[in-house]
Amino acid sequence: MERRVNGDALRQVEREEETKFGTQITATGVRFRLWAPDADAVSVKIYDTHQVVVMDPRPRGWFEVEVEGIQPGALYRFVLADGTEVPDPASRFQPEDVGGPSEVVDPRAFKWRDAGWRGRPWHEAVIYELHVGTFTPQGTFRAAIEKLDYLVDLGITAVELMPIADFAGRRNWGYDGALLFAPDSVYGRPDDLKALIDAAHGRGLMVFLDVVYNHYGPKGNYMTVYAPLTTVSHATPWGPAVNFDDDGSRMIRDFVFANARYWVNEYRFDGLRFDAVHEIADTGPKHLLQDLAEQIRAATDGRHVHLIAENSMNQSGWLTRREDGTPGLYTAQWSDDIHHGLHTAATGERHWYYADFAGRIDLLARALAEGLGWQGEYMENEGRIKGEPSAHLPPTAFVSYLQNHDQIGNRPFGERISALVPPQAARTLAAIYLLSPQIPMVFMGEEWAASQPFLFFSDVGDDLAEAIRQGRDQELKEFYGHQTSELPPDPMSEDAFLRSKLDWNDLDRGEHARSSALYRKLIEIRKREIIPRMEGISGNSGRYEVIEPRALKVSWTLADRSELSVIANLSPDALENVQVWGHDHLWLEGFATGSTLEAWSAVFQLTKPV
Repeated sequence: MERRVNGDALRQVEREEETKFGTQITATGVRFRLWAPDADAVSVKIYDTHQVVVMDPRPRGWFEVEVEGIQPGALYRFVLADGTEVPDPASRFQPEDVGGPSEVVDPRAFKWRDAGWRGRPWHEAVIYELHVGTFTPQGTFRAAIEKLDYLVDLGITAVELMPIADFAGRRNWGYDGALLFAPDSVYGRPDDLKALIDAAHGRGLMVFLDVVYNHYGPKGNYMTVYAPLTTVSHATPWGPAVNFDDDGSRMIRDFVFANARYWVNEYRFDGLRFDAVHEIADTGPKHLLQDLAEQIRAATDGRHVHLIAENSMNQSGWLTRREDGTPGLYTAQWSDDIHHGLHTAATGERHWYYADFAGRIDLLARALAEGLGWQGEYMENEGRIKGEPSAHLPPTAFVSYLQNHDQIGNRPFGERISALVPPQAARTLAAIYLLSPQIPMVFMGEEWAASQPFLFFSDVGDDLAEAIRQGRDQELKEFYGHQTSELPPDPMSEDAFLRSKLDWNDLDRGEHARSSALYRKLIEIRKREIIPRMEGISGNSGRYEVIEPRALKVSWTLADRSELSVIANLSPDALENVQVWGHDHLWLEGFATGSTLEAWSAVFQLTKPV
């Protein structure tokens, strides 16, 4: 639908869609709906008018009623036959946390200013992952708007928000979401989130959202009381698996599809990042991941919408391209293999999954050339065959990074790479991933080598606090294989959360300023020399060789037939007989003398077609 604003020529595309889940504002009031196939009867309790209205049963487990005179802002809960009061599973806002009443929200109330925004092509993406609560001192959507100009100046083109679906308590990474349609109230109201996205679009920034469909948080989701939300047929590391293939699963699938469309259309997100899709079990005729991607792509209005998967099994089949090179289902996958290879080379760490990368510079080289390091080989430490061939995919089918929330926050003390390796090593690793043709992702504060850790933190409640502490302790023991001499911060403490907040005062100081200047320069080079040559890049474009046990060369043929290459010396010793200088020279990170590439240095060349 198009409409004129104040009679002028400004036209706004309304992307909000009616959904069978949640409330619908009508001409005379509000229609309430709940899918509760295991409930004998349902009423809606409206707090503002002190009403309890019996809902009419409908076919296939639905209950529905329209109540006249109800306005946006009204608070309500559903009441089951035994008196149990539950929030709306499709609540758009929970002002009093997950267990409180839901609020009626008018999805068309916000006045968008992004008319004409069509998104950006994927190959232009330079992503910045952030946690809303620790990104700024205030930790809100509105406060994040104040930092958007900084991100644009840095060279970022896409912001990726860690999950914001309503979770129990005042602080959380977001992966314990309980009410998938409600932005958590600690960050602000729904219109505050829309204002952030609108402001980002006004600055040419895409905004992606991390969503979690493989499990629900341990507190705050009440659907299991009245619907077959979970199944015993499968399990996940975090608890019961969501029911995508058992009795009653059709509506659970529809619920997830509606949620994904909701974020993309009603909030105008430019894409979604799907958490740990390898833990989404589905033995039905059409896997949820296929159905999900098809549903989202069919529901968009021609904008650029990008779908990103986290898949530790390296199942590259989900990234298949059409004949014209566009994604059939998922746009890209996070490449943990690039991260693990870079991290292990610099730190020498050999615990857990790093053990399979220790001394394997070939895995890093192959991951840089082909997107994935493990492509069907047996991983000794994990005790399984992992991965599928990926060389046929373009480099843009993979997101590369030196840090992310998991790889920092799952350490006992949340150390960033800048706290683990010498500055020159960190600078070289940054140059490698920012100038390689995969889509780069910077974790908040990484660019200025922030001193603050990013710790694991939660506030799920005293009743579950000790279980979470013990689970976290056991997880760290399994990951690191030993007890550290110093006790990690208490994940349930407010201190762990506060210590993880960025200190923006450090940005222009000492080594922080030098690191920031490097990131700006590398991203500027990427945008000037590499991105214009990336559109339409094909598969089988990368080649690699191991020069020495800790040195590699990788080359890529870009879309315009330019040849981009890097020689990296990831060792404390000099590398001899390297072509460092020449008319094709693009960037040297580190030091070189003649044909000698010094320790922790990398040289990039870009040969343009004649």
